[in-house]
Parts: sequence; structure tokens; C-alpha cells
Amino acid sequence: MSETPTTAASKPDKHPEELGFFGRIVLFVRQVVAELRKVVTPTRPELINYTLVVLVFILVCMAFVFVLDFGIGRAVLWLLGTPSS
Repeated sequence: MSETPTTAASKPDKHPEELGFFGRIVLFVRQVVAELRKVVTPTRPELINYTLVVLVFILVCMAFVFVLDFGIGRAVLWLLGTPSS
């Protein structure tokens, strides 16, 4: 069996408790960069589709909150009556 030489990338990371303050910062930055490399940028049609889905969802939520607010306001006015001037 031939062993492959170990490189810095294949070594297991030390536990964060074993690293100093700056070592933990370096480890954090390395992990952030590794995660950012996994990110896939959406295509233009996907981005437009996602944007439209979000906007429609926000409009539906706004309509729901408006109906609740209007209904509760009317119910309170009906229960308490309008203030006399």
C-alpha cells in the first residue's frame, strides 16, 4: 500500500478551542470562503422568476394584513361605537 502525502487541505482542522483568537478568525474566514465557492449564481430567467414569486408573496401578505386590520378596526368601532364630537 502506498500512502499519499498529506497536504494542508487534507489535514483535519484543529478544534476551535485549541486555536488562539486569530486562529479562530482565520478558520472562520476559510470556512466562509469555502461556502461561498459552493454558491451558484442564478440565470437571468431564474432571477426574474424568483423576484416575481417574492413580489407576489409580499402582495398576498399585505392584502391579508390589510383585511385583518380593516376587519378588526370595524369590529372595534361596532363594539365601542363611534366617538361623539
